[in-house]
Amino acid sequence: MSIVSVIGAGGMAAAIGGLAASAGYTVEVTSRDAAKALALAGQIGAGATTRPFGAVPAGDIVILAVPYAAVLDVVKQYGEGLAGKLLVDITNPIDADFRGFVTPEDSFGAQEIVKVAPADADVVKAFNAQFSHVLAAGSGGGNRLDVFLAGDDAQAKARVSAFIESLGLRPMDTGPMRMARTLEHAALLTLGLATHSVNHTNFSLGIGLPG
Repeated sequence: MSIVSVIGAGGMAAAIGGLAASAGYTVEVTSRDAAKALALAGQIGAGATTRPFGAVPAGDIVILAVPYAAVLDVVKQYGEGLAGKLLVDITNPIDADFRGFVTPEDSFGAQEIVKVAPADADVVKAFNAQFSHVLAAGSGGGNRLDVFLAGDDAQAKARVSAFIESLGLRPMDTGPMRMARTLEHAALLTLGLATHSVNHTNFSLGIGLPG
């Protein structure tokens, strides 16, 4: 298996990194806080490593597992270190009161990342519509957890889909990059359901196929 680089050391980094390690990938963790990166690598186990923040990631797949408020600065700081990499955007540019978005009205989070990433980096939106603890638990009960994705490059999406599949999850391609805006709205939907209807976060959005 290849190396998967995870930038971030929070709940989503732990969830995706843990699933990747269990699937046989070598996981590389990077964080501005080196101690947190080291702790997460130890938690993940399975030979997980760390790399100094800002150093060129060893993996061809790079998970951007930092809050949206930080992700643009992170991508800018890495600069050409992300050239040729497949960047998986898991962020949600949702405001603090869960009522809307912090992005310009004519744009969306993934598109803002595309603007600051190297021209030859591929950006695919994925994993943003699931809660970290639900994702960490993976699929169960005979039903695979759905992971929605969007992007403009068909080959990049195929690689992300294969990665998702290898984690025991079900990739669901929603279309080109403009659909990432809809996926960010789906994340807002989950927060609305958790706050006003379900009243907890132990659920996931998914697709049911009759028959």
